[in-house]
Amino acid sequence: MTDASKSELPTPLTVGVIGFGIMGQGIAHVFGVSGHKVIVMARSRESYEARLVNFERSVSKSLSRSEIDMTAEDMLSRLSYADKYADFRGADLVIEAVSEDDIEKAAVLGKLCEALDDKTIIATNTSSFSITQLAACTDRPGKFIGIHFMNPAHIMPLVEIVRGLTTDESTLDTVTEWVEGLGKTVVTPADSPGFILNRILIPMINEAIYCLHEGGGSVESIDKTLKGAANHPMGPLELADLIGLDTCLAIMQKLHSGMSDPKYRPCPLLIRYVEAGWLGRKTKKGFYDYKAPGRPATWPLSVKSS
Repeated sequence: MTDASKSELPTPLTVGVIGFGIMGQGIAHVFGVSGHKVIVMARSRESYEARLVNFERSVSKSLSRSEIDMTAEDMLSRLSYADKYADFRGADLVIEAVSEDDIEKAAVLGKLCEALDDKTIIATNTSSFSITQLAACTDRPGKFIGIHFMNPAHIMPLVEIVRGLTTDESTLDTVTEWVEGLGKTVVTPADSPGFILNRILIPMINEAIYCLHEGGGSVESIDKTLKGAANHPMGPLELADLIGLDTCLAIMQKLHSGMSDPKYRPCPLLIRYVEAGWLGRKTKKGFYDYKAPGRPATWPLSVKSS
């Protein structure tokens, strides 16, 4: 575990998290082990209960490796489920962590604002959408900000905090203090497509997919090269599977439209995988097959379409 698991703010916050997928779970995890009360909303209580099993396992595993004087039971006692948006009333901060879909995000933010106190700061964990644009979907653009946690949120030490055009300076200062109190390192990129990380990372992954698509190398050789020669802890295709190929595609499409530059054109093979429902680890199949021993690559050396 990183220092993110060794810090506890003097005044516990009440933090809402909308979405209980990979990112939502990681965000709930990092706030919970730092001593804060966490309220989670998922698509349904059934979805929440199903994912809670993996969440509890993750919390127990990380706490066993950390120096925190806390049990998994202690942390989970701070966690509650929100049946409705009104359950977030009184929260200090609510973080939207639903899928990278602007229509869904706008709908969530609109419903959320109707239920919140005026004091509550709203954040989005988007990795690519305009903070200024999303702020316009709320009744408090000055109290709206981007908090982009990296995956897995409870382990990765860096967070991008993105101020939109309408975000108040006080909101930026407050949120920066809160996130640094989690033991995270903060960077403040401009409100531009992909911010810093994904403007660099996702095009690199897209280029690796082009390399596969055009027969430049196999899945294994591409990943082995980046790990062995560039000292990356994961190969780009393995990382794409972890992020989710649908998320990679959504970010590339946002970069392509936002920058109006052909260098950000999504690889056709990435589009084909998403159309096939091969989204990576979350569907057990992507560039690797996660159901088979040894996770053999799905595709041969060259899969360039005619």
